[in-house]
Amino acid sequence: MNLKNIKESTRPSSLVYVQLVFSAILVGLAVGVVDTIFGRTLLWLGDVRSQYFPYLIPFLGLAGLVIVYLYQRFGGKASQGMGLVFKVGHEEDDEIPLRLIPLVTLTTWLTHLFGGSAGREGVAVQLGAALSHHLSRYIKVPNKSQIFLLTGMAAGFAGLFQTPIAAVFFALEVLVLGNLNLVALLPAVLASFVASWTSHALGLEKFSYLVSTYLTMDAVTFSKMAVLGLIFGLVGSLFASFLAYAKQKATLVKNPYYRILAGSLVLSAIFFLLFKGRYSGLGTNLIDAAFGGQPIFAYDWLFKLILTVLTLCLGFQGGEVTPLFATGASLGAFLAGYFGLPAELVAAAGYISVFGAATNTLLAPIFIGGEVFGFANTPYFFIAVVFAYLVNCRASIYAGQKIREN
Repeated sequence: MNLKNIKESTRPSSLVYVQLVFSAILVGLAVGVVDTIFGRTLLWLGDVRSQYFPYLIPFLGLAGLVIVYLYQRFGGKASQGMGLVFKVGHEEDDEIPLRLIPLVTLTTWLTHLFGGSAGREGVAVQLGAALSHHLSRYIKVPNKSQIFLLTGMAAGFAGLFQTPIAAVFFALEVLVLGNLNLVALLPAVLASFVASWTSHALGLEKFSYLVSTYLTMDAVTFSKMAVLGLIFGLVGSLFASFLAYAKQKATLVKNPYYRILAGSLVLSAIFFLLFKGRYSGLGTNLIDAAFGGQPIFAYDWLFKLILTVLTLCLGFQGGEVTPLFATGASLGAFLAGYFGLPAELVAAAGYISVFGAATNTLLAPIFIGGEVFGFANTPYFFIAVVFAYLVNCRASIYAGQKIREN
């Protein structure tokens, strides 16, 4: 490994910084607008689905056929989705086609309208990455491909969830496990906050819930949070491992039209029979129940996990993060009573820890906890996330994620 003395290293010129600052602000504004259009439409479609669920769920298979057709006909390289984003981040590819933006947006809307269980963050990250990376063509700065990719990823995440600090760390740490890529720190920070402010100003909802805790951080509390972290970590690993396994097995059915149609017929029946759509969509209903004192069943987290994996492995579009939040929150709300801890605190710890374990990220989930549930709870979140991260079996929902070898 070639290392330079810190005094020998060169700093970018003032002109480079000026270009990065203005580019980051432009990326933040553009991604914030796109995230708002995508996110607000998605929430509206979710409301429509909930209202007319019995009439829409039978057509999940038809929606699946449309999704497959669109990707077969227009997808090309864009069909790789998040995989392409990771390839560009690892310099294994150099282009993210702009047609990815309408393609992944429309197909995710179809997935949610007709009852599929999927998320939205993967779409937002892809949108941000595609827009930002396209802009890099017109900017002349060193390492521009990776800088603009990471900046767009951070802006996409921040614009959708309005957690800009977590979004920055998510983008910087998700590509390579054990490596914090600081090359894009300045533009990622600027773009994240601008995207978050923009989507908020345009009326995109942010989920936040202030968790008030009055616990002493003694050995008993530490041990309880550590054990909970281990449980959440195993569940996050289960999600990632099951997703990889299911996607592999799904390819045994070579024809994607047959695969998605046959699978959708089964999924439609399951979604209808299990409380008429309780496990469809993002899973925000389970999150609201976990923090609103509504009934949470012992099996909610498991059904949400399984049905999200099945939805995605068949070829439906969307992300995994919000279903991971829902899985962790519902599991935490259920486990809280057995550990003698406040239900809201354990649900919040599950919300972030399952996500952290499934994505192999450490800093991002801790900051999500602070930005969503209040930074006063950071010591509890830190313990749960660390132990969830440690117990992870190197499984990840992102197949393109790599491990630092030294």
